[in-house]
Amino acid sequence: MGNRVEGKVAIVTGSASGIGRATAELLASEGASVVVADMNAEGAEEVAAGIRESGGRAIAQSTDITREDEVERMIAAATSEFGGLHVLHNNAAMTAAAEHVQDADLMTMTVEYWDRSFSVNLRGAMLACKHALPVMIAGGGGAIVNTSSNQSLAGDLSQFAYSAAKAGINALTRSVATTYGRRGVRCNTVAPGFIRTPSAASSVSDEMSAALVSHNLVPRAGLPGDIAHAVLYLASDDAAFVTGQLISVDGGQLAHLPHYAFLTQTGTVTTGGAGEQRGD
Repeated sequence: MGNRVEGKVAIVTGSASGIGRATAELLASEGASVVVADMNAEGAEEVAAGIRESGGRAIAQSTDITREDEVERMIAAATSEFGGLHVLHNNAAMTAAAEHVQDADLMTMTVEYWDRSFSVNLRGAMLACKHALPVMIAGGGGAIVNTSSNQSLAGDLSQFAYSAAKAGINALTRSVATTYGRRGVRCNTVAPGFIRTPSAASSVSDEMSAALVSHNLVPRAGLPGDIAHAVLYLASDDAAFVTGQLISVDGGQLAHLPHYAFLTQTGTVTTGGAGEQRGD
């Protein structure tokens, strides 16, 4: 148990599993009182119960972030149970394999799916910010951390709606940071690369996983805890002078030129530059 967010009240959306669960558990272990918010009410209660059993403070809140009335109830749960709100992690998103199938080809995508993707992956964060900001400002300030994605930063062969919505998250972050910074609210974004969540484990083949990892400068897949620790930093006073920023937590996936994986796998260039056989 640490104390980096001691005395703070936090809401984590999409926290019944994966990145959200890891973040809720880490924030609680560092002293925060946590609202575990998720559409999966049973999963949210399991996470909250585990936090309480470990000596932390947490409640579960069944929340569909596409519904403004449920988002309002989520914020109210934080204030009524714990007396305020200091940290909001907008993490909930559409990541199930069935959703990826519908997001595969722009030429066949339905408008209904596009709108549904935006309602979860972007509008949900907007609604949470909308209703969290007045409470944070009234309480002297707070920190909002949004989960984006590396797919908002580079093109892909699918995930059109998801990528566009996550790019909107990046813009929303900068606008919130700019508008409300002088009223005590910081807002930042974390952009995960390939993270081995339960959703990814069920939808990404071993072959694709290996291909993705081959582009990481840190030679492994990311873990939910890698993102959780970035969120903890941004939520804590350690990041008191950090706002309006996007931090990629991706093992260096987007830090290099496209030939990196080929050259390292074939041994044409070994790590550290030894054996280099290039002509620029």
